Amino acid sequence: MQTLMKTTLAASALALAAGAAQAEGRLVIYHWFEYIPQELLDKFSEEHGVEVVMDTYDSNEALLASLKAGAIGTYDVAVPGDYMVQIMANEGLLDTIAEGELSNKGNIAPEWANPSFDPGRTHSIPYQWGSTSFAVNRDVYSGAINTTDILFNPPQELSGKINMLDSQGEVLAMAALHLGIPQCSSDRDQLSALNAMLQNAKQHWASFNSDTAKEVLVSGDAAVGQIYDGFAAKGRAEGANIEYAFPTQGYVVWMDNVVLLKDAPNRQNALLFMDFLLEPENIAAVTNYARYNAGVTGVEDFLDPSLATQPESNPPADAGPGVFIEVCDQATQEVYDRIWTSLKK
Repeated sequence: MQTLMKTTLAASALALAAGAAQAEGRLVIYHWFEYIPQELLDKFSEEHGVEVVMDTYDSNEALLASLKAGAIGTYDVAVPGDYMVQIMANEGLLDTIAEGELSNKGNIAPEWANPSFDPGRTHSIPYQWGSTSFAVNRDVYSGAINTTDILFNPPQELSGKINMLDSQGEVLAMAALHLGIPQCSSDRDQLSALNAMLQNAKQHWASFNSDTAKEVLVSGDAAVGQIYDGFAAKGRAEGANIEYAFPTQGYVVWMDNVVLLKDAPNRQNALLFMDFLLEPENIAAVTNYARYNAGVTGVEDFLDPSLATQPESNPPADAGPGVFIEVCDQATQEVYDRIWTSLKK
C-alpha cells in the first residue's frame, strides 16, 4: 500500500509569520500504515511550523526494498522494527544521532535505552512495542487456539480461511517456532523440513496481506488472521468476535523505532520530530490510538486505562516464549529469501 497523507498549517497567518523559516519547514516520514493519529501530526506541524508529508509501507521488507531502490534522500525518518534497524545500519542507510542532539533522550525507558539492535541508540528512538501472533473468529471456531497448528496445520473448519501477513520476518519466525528449530538454522534437514511444512500449509491459506489484516477479520472474509496485537484489539473493538492467541510454541515480540535516515533532506526537522515523540504526552497519543506499548517513561498518566486489561496485552501463564526476529548471516538469509520467494508464488 502506498498512500499519501499531508498535514499543512491551517492558519495562513502562522505561515506568513514563519517567514523564511517556512522555506525549509518540511518533514517527510516513511511510516507503517494506520499507526499514528492525524491529530498528533497536526500538533507537531502547528508547534514547529513544519509541513508533514507521510508515505506508508506494509512490511519491514518493503521499507528496506524501497530505500535500497533509490528512496534514500527522499525521506527524513522511518519506523522499522528491531531487527530491521540492525539491517539498515549494516547497509549504511542510517545517519548517526550525535550526543546532545535529542534533548529528551533521557525519557527513553531504561529497558529500551541500549538495545542489541542499536547499542546506545545512535540511530533510533523507541516508538511502540508489542507482539505478532494470530486471531481467530470465535463464531467460526470454538476449539483451542493457543497453538501454531491453527496457522500451519489447521482444523477443517479453518482451512482456506486464513490470512497471513505479507511479512517474511513474521511468517518464517512463527514457522520456526512451530517446528521448534532456530530462526537462522543452517542445517539442511531443518531447512528442508521448514520449506516442506510451509508449502503444505500454503494450501490452507486464503491470502497474504498486511495492510488489511484487521479488515478481513472484521468483515469475516478471513476466520483466522496472523496479526499484530494492537490491530487485533482494534478489530475486537470494532465488533469482530475474535480472540488473540498466545501459542504454547511461542510468538513474536517486536519494538518499532523511529530512525534518522541517511541523507535526510530535512535533518533538523527530523530531530525535532524524534524529540517530540519522546515527550510522554505525545507518544501516549500513539499508544492510545494504536493499542500497543510505548518505550518512554512517564506515559502512564496519559494512557487509556483499558490498555492495562486488554487481553491482547496479557499473555496467559501457559503461553510460550515471546521471541524477537533474528538477523541471519548473509548466506543463511539468502536461503530464507529463496524459501519465502517460493512460498509467495
